[in-house]
Amino acid sequence: MTGERRALIIANGEYDNPGLSALRSPAADAEALASVLADRAISEFDVQVVRDETAHVIASRVEDLFADSAPDDVVLVHFSCHGLKSESGELFFAARNTRPERLASSAVPADFVQRCMRMSRSRSIVLLLDCCYGGAFGRGVAVRATGEANVLDAFPGGGLGGRGRAVITASNSIEYAFEGDHLADDHARPSVFTSALVEGLRSGDADRDEDGWIALSELYDYLFDSVRERNPNQTPSRDIEMQGELYLARSRRRRIKPSPVPADLRAASEDPNMFTRLGAVTELQRRLTSENLSVAIGAHEVLTTMAQTDIQHIAEAADLARQEARVRTEPEVVRFGEVGRGSRPVARIRLEGPPIARACRFTSSHSWLQVTEVDGGAEISLDQAEIGAFDGRVTVTGPTGEVVVRVEGQVVQEQEPPPAPEPRPVPSPPPEPVRAPAPVTPEPPLAPPVEVPAPRPKPDPFAVAAGLFAFAAAVYLVVIAFQLGSSVEDFFEDGGWTVLPLIAFAIGAGSAMFQPKTRRMAGPGLLCGLALLSVVPYGPVVLVLARGCLLVAAAWALVSVRRDRSFRIGLGKPQGALTVAALVAGCAGAAGLVIEAGELFAYSSSRADEGAIYLVLAVTLLIGTVLGALLRPAAFGIAFHGGVAGGGIVMVCMLFFAMPSSSRVTGAGWAIALSMVLCLAVVTGFAARKAKG
Repeated sequence: MTGERRALIIANGEYDNPGLSALRSPAADAEALASVLADRAISEFDVQVVRDETAHVIASRVEDLFADSAPDDVVLVHFSCHGLKSESGELFFAARNTRPERLASSAVPADFVQRCMRMSRSRSIVLLLDCCYGGAFGRGVAVRATGEANVLDAFPGGGLGGRGRAVITASNSIEYAFEGDHLADDHARPSVFTSALVEGLRSGDADRDEDGWIALSELYDYLFDSVRERNPNQTPSRDIEMQGELYLARSRRRRIKPSPVPADLRAASEDPNMFTRLGAVTELQRRLTSENLSVAIGAHEVLTTMAQTDIQHIAEAADLARQEARVRTEPEVVRFGEVGRGSRPVARIRLEGPPIARACRFTSSHSWLQVTEVDGGAEISLDQAEIGAFDGRVTVTGPTGEVVVRVEGQVVQEQEPPPAPEPRPVPSPPPEPVRAPAPVTPEPPLAPPVEVPAPRPKPDPFAVAAGLFAFAAAVYLVVIAFQLGSSVEDFFEDGGWTVLPLIAFAIGAGSAMFQPKTRRMAGPGLLCGLALLSVVPYGPVVLVLARGCLLVAAAWALVSVRRDRSFRIGLGKPQGALTVAALVAGCAGAAGLVIEAGELFAYSSSRADEGAIYLVLAVTLLIGTVLGALLRPAAFGIAFHGGVAGGGIVMVCMLFFAMPSSSRVTGAGWAIALSMVLCLAVVTGFAARKAKG
């Protein structure tokens, strides 16, 4: 097609007659629609806008557009105004000078627009009507109109003439009542129809088949669903007579078609030799990170086939390579915390990974959760007016998978600022004598406004209880430590030093429960991990009370987390190199404990009970490390790893004190275990620093 693409946008929101209420939406509608239609990357229309003009100006512009159009031109006309009907049922479009009691001479008749469309040489005409329709009575008639004004009756498909004419309306029929010459229902709301039209074209969501083009039929389907979702009482209607498809805009939602991998690479991926197939996995992984998305998705498909059908060794390698291109977001959960009612906080979701993993689109679960795509991700904003907790979802969909980002928080009533104190009255100066001027009395200074500090949030009582129990355990351990020996030599010889790490970790965990920044996740996670390892049944009986206090502290900490609605503890897949390092350290530490248990079993049957303790500690350390890697939010899992490392250090120190001095018990396993739990503590520290940064 060599014709032009021409659009005329008619927006009337201001009316001279007081009986026609002003509309806020047409001006904004015209600006937004003109912007998207004129965008060379989307629609490439030559756009003209007629705003708040009289009826004869609008009629002249409509007639000129249709009369000057060539057969190959695509003509689009959009009306955003009041729609009125006469007592005989004729439909009119309101202009700035329209008088409801004189529609024939002051409004634009729908029949006139219909005749212009029939006489036009253009074979591709689209009419979009975002209008309200109602009964209009003469001045002074205080009754409501009955009957319907259906725009599709005013523009029947058979009456359009020729081929390629279409009418899409905001509603099937809407009526407004007049009392005298005043509109009884004040229609001053933003346009749902045009905002959905602009959004569908600009975002490309109207491209239902994702072929890179938005057809007229697809646009109507999108408008129908979007408008009905926002307002169930409004049903868009259509009368489309098109031979073939009329494409109104380009789409950025184009489905990526996979590019076939080279024949030699395909043959290598199916070769009987497993090492040849392993080499093919390496090459496919390289292609998976290509800037050419078609090449990347083609490689992804072959890797998926190998992961599902090949032998275990090859399948695992293919699946590991494929995972590099999975859809990943940062953060995994967006927590707004407490937001004031009426505010519009904004957060950002970043996409990570190679180009194929970032070729995603975003959809929200609720209308109050608005998503705007930006480079490298999306910005989400809230338009939530109801007070209370909210929980939404943003679905991120790409060629290689889909993830769901939770959006949580709570809307609270903003506290009004305290009223400023009234200034003191200024005393009037004394009357002046007749002959001599009186000295002027200086005015007393006004009292400065009293600044009332904002109320600090009250700490959760369960968090306070958890911190107190942790401190109680530390105090008890300090008392026990000083009773284990009358001198420094006795203190170390009698094993008093073994409780020092536990004292330090108990004090740290208790302090975290009293700090506002750490009592939500870091404190509870640290207490839970510490309690898990420190309750392994070993050590002097005098430590039972301290371990009980730590258990109670962990329980209260979990209750405080449960009461906090801003986030929920769950499980997820391990992510990040530091998480893998923590898992390796935990597994290696557990292996060292198992080695030491084996040496004790071989040394003497009397040491079998102690060897069993080593095995129990090894299993507990392994469980704690794996659980910390799976816990979500990630900050809670990091803190849990810190508690596991602290408890592991304490238990390994206690076991070292009881280790027999024999050459048959080398202590190699103990050394491995201690070094690994120390490594776990270091890795956890790095992870905490990275999360904070």
